[in-house]
Amino acid sequence: MNRALLSPVACLVSLLIMGAAMGNPATTPSRIQDTQSTPLGRSHSEQATSWGLTEREWARFEQIQAGPRGFWSPNLDPLTALGVEAETDQERQRYAELQVALEAKRAERELAYQNAYNAAWARLFPGLLPIQGMASPRPASSSVAPRQALFVEDNCAACNVEAKRLQSSDMAFDIYLVGSQDEDERVRRWALQADIDPGKVQRRQITLNHDRGRWFSLGATGPLPATFQQVNGQWQRLD
Repeated sequence: MNRALLSPVACLVSLLIMGAAMGNPATTPSRIQDTQSTPLGRSHSEQATSWGLTEREWARFEQIQAGPRGFWSPNLDPLTALGVEAETDQERQRYAELQVALEAKRAERELAYQNAYNAAWARLFPGLLPIQGMASPRPASSSVAPRQALFVEDNCAACNVEAKRLQSSDMAFDIYLVGSQDEDERVRRWALQADIDPGKVQRRQITLNHDRGRWFSLGATGPLPATFQQVNGQWQRLD
């Protein structure tokens, strides 16, 4: 075939293929559209059940998050949202008990995984600061003084000062970075600027943690830093 005819012929073939595809509803683009329109999430009933709620309560949760609460606390979990906006003491108690039971199960699973994670981290990255990304640190035994929890945030000079003060006291404590957005590098960067001793972190005398809503769940007010300690199963503010 003459080389000069190759380009027009190729163009003609391409146009014919495109025309066939546009006229045939069973072509690949249609199949892709059908796949994308298939719902991937769980039904409201399934989501409600996973939180121990009824479908009516789930609808109430969505209504709450569609209002002012959704702007104040956009990532609030269903039980906390319903509990905070409860209309009666009975409702508030129900959501509190559901959340305590769910948190206990979660903590048990996450702590088991955290132990496995810590062992893997020590083996694979012994020189890098570990971040406690899962469950809360293991509770201290009765023979050891309870650990303090220090809540801090970025760009907070007072937070750095308080962290250094606690570190110099040689006590064991846990640091929670509020607003870390689960980014380990943000926690490590904060620890470096606050002069947190890497050796104490490796020995778990000090732990670095994502806050993950703990600060809000404590119902605390006022600026950071803030220090808490667990006394008889209840968190009490020390500062």
